Amino acid sequence: MARHWAYERPFDIRHVDAALYVSANGEREARNAVWMKTFGPMPDDANTHRAALAYASDYTLLESILRRHGLSWITPGMSVASLDHAMWWHRPVRVDEWLLYVQESPSAQGARGLATGKIFSRDGQHVATVAQEGMVRVPTDLKNKVVGAFQTKVLQHQMRKAGKD
Repeated sequence: MARHWAYERPFDIRHVDAALYVSANGEREARNAVWMKTFGPMPDDANTHRAALAYASDYTLLESILRRHGLSWITPGMSVASLDHAMWWHRPVRVDEWLLYVQESPSAQGARGLATGKIFSRDGQHVATVAQEGMVRVPTDLKNKVVGAFQTKVLQHQMRKAGKD
């Protein structure tokens, strides 16, 4: 499943810290960072690159909120939705070259969180800024916690097994 989430899309996304696809390990800091670029070359059209970057900016932005609360994308019963998304382009950008996307969540409580992101070219130029408010609802009942622990173990086993093939 994690392999599908990581590679069955047009962008190559590489997390600086461990990805949150199936588990949330590490410190509970409201930060996330990824390197990203398209898997293939893009035409030399600035509007196409801006549109592709807007599309890709939505992939991981809410992960800074999830990290702060120690959640992964498969937390049982969790509901996540984007409530709004804004983007500002500061300089021309090519999405078929590596970009560093640094994200943080300055506020997250009451099932809502604000996430902001800065996107940098490989040479360190700040090319775009993103802001998004998201809804993150997590059930608190014991049944979901038990099911979640079981699902996590099953997925971890499947991933280890797939890695040996």
